[in-house]
Amino acid sequence: MGAKVRMYSTAVCPYCNMAERLLKSKGIEDIEKIRVDLEPEQRVLMMEKTGRRTVPQIYIGDTHVGGFDDLSALDREGRLDALLQGA
Repeated sequence: MGAKVRMYSTAVCPYCNMAERLLKSKGIEDIEKIRVDLEPEQRVLMMEKTGRRTVPQIYIGDTHVGGFDDLSALDREGRLDALLQGA
């Protein structure tokens, strides 16, 4: 089935949309989205966990990938597929 994907995001976030498109192109349909614009306490938790203020912040399984640029870099390096498969 692959790794669980969790993404902290907001309603108006082009990088969130690009990250979602990239994940869907990899066959990931089930992305748990945590909307930090609707739940400000989630933004606080996100910042405590990741040390970052910006969205998206993406987790694949227990691995904090980072934002869209980080996700895209993993894909270019050929390491994203294995991570998504839970390897």
